[in-house]
Amino acid sequence: MTLSTGSTRRIRAGLVAAALTLATALTPSAALAGGATAPTASTLTSPSWVGRYETQIGNDPATVYYPAAQTSLPVALLLQGANVPKESYSEFAKIVAGFGFAVAVPNHQRAVGPVSGLFPEQSQTNAAVTWAAAENARAGSPVAGRLDADRLVLLGHSFGGAAGLFAIGNTCTVPFCFGPVYQRPAALRAAVFYGASTTTPGGGAVPIANAGVPVALVQGGLDGNNLPAAAGATYNALGAPPKALITVTGANHFGLTDTQTPPGAIPDASAQTLSQEESIDTAAKWSALFLRASLGDSLAAAYVYGFGDASDKNVTVLSQR
Repeated sequence: MTLSTGSTRRIRAGLVAAALTLATALTPSAALAGGATAPTASTLTSPSWVGRYETQIGNDPATVYYPAAQTSLPVALLLQGANVPKESYSEFAKIVAGFGFAVAVPNHQRAVGPVSGLFPEQSQTNAAVTWAAAENARAGSPVAGRLDADRLVLLGHSFGGAAGLFAIGNTCTVPFCFGPVYQRPAALRAAVFYGASTTTPGGGAVPIANAGVPVALVQGGLDGNNLPAAAGATYNALGAPPKALITVTGANHFGLTDTQTPPGAIPDASAQTLSQEESIDTAAKWSALFLRASLGDSLAAAYVYGFGDASDKNVTVLSQR
């Protein structure tokens, strides 16, 4: 287990500075907004243009974000926070897509007990695999022939992140699954969740048997809804490496949404000190690079597990490979 802060990482950052070249000169959103092209052989900035279109995944309306030129796109399913509409993740999803993913963001409407709203559930992972295979063959789809339905990764926020964690753990857990059983899809390769945990009141964190599925938790250091201690306990309860706990200093529970407290969401009383643009950039970059590292990108792995946090003043990283 490595705490990747301090002088060791600063020395390593200096040694690998030549490898970074232009890659760290632009934040992902700056590259997108300014029309910059990603450096040759670098995965640390996103491409210059990301498209989007509307579709349906199962019974859910969904927006898909995709890079213009890349083929063989892994599918990244984003499981929304409770009652956070899919439109609230547009900037985050756009940046992640720019790193080489087709990011699908559904609105999943259902009832949890007497309450009806936007509440993700574990079965969405299976629906996404079915959708990706069909969409890849659908005439007229903007991503036809480009989706890799055998490589599904998860993104998630808050309630959606908890749903994703239990999906990875292969357990049917109420209120994220009403069973009687759940089987995670074989295509599921990796996951990153923001502001999410498996802690229970007075009971600690529920262990997650994630063997074969690397998991990162991105946690706002000022999150008042999902406390940093809950994320730390959940990180410790992950059963297998690779895993990472990426703390974004100055971010709160809504550091990845387009605005603070999206309509319908429970507010975070803890104010964010990072700008919204900077927290979205940071959360999206680290999410995308962890996923790329988990899919075999060696430069992304060097960044996530090595020199990344020494190069990024907004994060501290605890990781195990």
